[in-house]
Amino acid sequence: MQHSTMQRHLLSTLGIAVLGVLLYLGSHQSLHAQLPADAMRIVQERSLTPDDIKAALSTYTPTGRHDEYVMFASGSHSGQVIAVGLPSMRILKVIAVFTPDPWQGYGYGVKDSPLDTSSEGVTVEGQSLTWADTHHPALSETAGDYDGEYLFINDKANGQIAVIDLKDFETKQIVKNPIFLNDHGATMVTPDTEYVVEGSQYAMPLGNEYAPISEYKEKYRGLMTFWKFDRSKGRIVQAQSFGVELPPYWQDLAFESDSSG
Repeated sequence: MQHSTMQRHLLSTLGIAVLGVLLYLGSHQSLHAQLPADAMRIVQERSLTPDDIKAALSTYTPTGRHDEYVMFASGSHSGQVIAVGLPSMRILKVIAVFTPDPWQGYGYGVKDSPLDTSSEGVTVEGQSLTWADTHHPALSETAGDYDGEYLFINDKANGQIAVIDLKDFETKQIVKNPIFLNDHGATMVTPDTEYVVEGSQYAMPLGNEYAPISEYKEKYRGLMTFWKFDRSKGRIVQAQSFGVELPPYWQDLAFESDSSG
């Protein structure tokens, strides 16, 4: 039974691939004469069109063959980053960042984990911060081009950013912004990754104080932080970082370019 199922699967895969090539090349020869009966049956039963087959061929990557590209997608309210192979669209890894992840022991007391869920870690009103909303990952750059060495990701809900080393797809550092509570698109880098730029999405009173919206013009400010990045160590250097006070408009996606950009 297992052998028969595998044989049908192989015939089906071969048949669909051959059919797609023939249709793509505009062949007018009889498909029935060139494809295994099992493959033709699948095509007919599923009512596959030439576009369907072309789409399948565009993404199909045989087992054991590497994808041409890796896409790093934000996990949103999971608080993680998802590495996806292209064109196969296979999930290669869920990179644990801002929230505990049981299957890899992340955030559960494993040695050297940057996520500290104890009372000594990041807390909100005395409670450990164990959720996040990741947005807009950004790659490190050299001379304005992606170099694929590091990935930076922000936590929009809590004003945090993280450093991921792409040698092993592991989070190495989490930094909580001390001057604002939220960010968005907040890990864009300068052309040689000297700084990681974090912008607050919403204006807020300085010092995390409350002020009524009627005092928006007088009390609210936009904020931006330039985090110094030490590439040799793969870490943000908080002591060499600085913030900038801006008018109270909303900061959204931050982008840095060289003078020619």
